[in-house]
Amino acid sequence: MRPFRGGRSAGGRPIPGPGRPRRTPRWGLRVALGLAGLALVLVLAGVGYELALPSVSGAEARVAAILRSHHGEAAGLPLPAKLADAVVAVEDEHFYSNVFINVFDGAARAAIATVRRSGDPGGSTIEQQLAKQLYPHGTGLPGTLYEIGLGVKLALAYSKPQILDMYLNAIYYGNGYWGDVAAARGYFGVGPSHLTWAEAALLAGLPQAPSAYDPLRHLALAKERQRHVLSQLVVNHFLTASQARAAYRAALPLR
Repeated sequence: MRPFRGGRSAGGRPIPGPGRPRRTPRWGLRVALGLAGLALVLVLAGVGYELALPSVSGAEARVAAILRSHHGEAAGLPLPAKLADAVVAVEDEHFYSNVFINVFDGAARAAIATVRRSGDPGGSTIEQQLAKQLYPHGTGLPGTLYEIGLGVKLALAYSKPQILDMYLNAIYYGNGYWGDVAAARGYFGVGPSHLTWAEAALLAGLPQAPSAYDPLRHLALAKERQRHVLSQLVVNHFLTASQARAAYRAALPLR
């Protein structure tokens, strides 16, 4: 009996016999090579852009300069635990993840802003927001890309506690309070490490809009923002729902 060596289907197409490998279409290989080449070009462009950005070796000195200019005081490490957790929960829940997850997050925001033509979308990660505070620049997509690039540099040059410490010290909390030391003492008369969950959640919500959420003038809005921060603490497993409800009901000894 002659072995089957293939034939043709009813439509005239060849039917491969046993042992005859199917050929990968050449266009598929070309597409794969093209995508690989594009990825390589993008990586090289990203590396070149990073190298062209300013050095971040003086970031801590810039934070100190901000505090000096506003008569503030640096807290230093260790971090105030409750305030640090509240800020991470509401500002950047992926803060402790791999740096490239944060880069993707920031790039996604930049792309959305471009499509919607909404101008400057703001920093989405703590590293980006710190870069925006320390290295003034333009707005729009170029400014956001600048923040993303410097955010990557900060993430690679400093530890997570160092970055968060710089962020807490460099941001504005309203009423002339720059840095978490001035804010904790000014609003509640205690150091940052002695804040309650209620107080920490309130402070963590202020930097987004210090005037709008000013607890001395707009307490109702400040409480709504505090509620949001507490809900994020629950979502990110820093607090239970019952702990968050208790913190929301707790008195705020505002000065």
